[in-house]
Amino acid sequence: MEPRISLVTLGVADLDRAVRFYEDCLGLPRLPTPPSVAFFELGRTWLALWARESLAADAGVASEGAGFGGFALAHNVRSPAEVDALLARVAACGGTVTKPGHPTDWGGYAGYFADPDGFLWEVAHNPEFPHV
Repeated sequence: MEPRISLVTLGVADLDRAVRFYEDCLGLPRLPTPPSVAFFELGRTWLALWARESLAADAGVASEGAGFGGFALAHNVRSPAEVDALLARVAACGGTVTKPGHPTDWGGYAGYFADPDGFLWEVAHNPEFPHV
């Protein structure tokens, strides 16, 4: 396997709500897609939103389940102020700030939010991370 992730697909309960959150709140550029899925280009990786039941059926697994999914997506920004600004914008758009921005033990600044479907995102300022 080559060392890259091509696509991250999130199984969502309400596709229209999720599209509004990612397109209108986070400002991600949406690509032309059929009505049953939404794609957003994030550099060389794409984010896809698809109905939870459809994604589960495609993978051959049950769609039931709740709670912590065991992973978080991350977005690095250029400053601690950008962390706080993005968390505030997310809260105003219907996301939930699960951990406010704070200094980290690794020398950065980070906080977490959950999108309307509960998917966790870390927003971090890491002065040592090369991809911002």
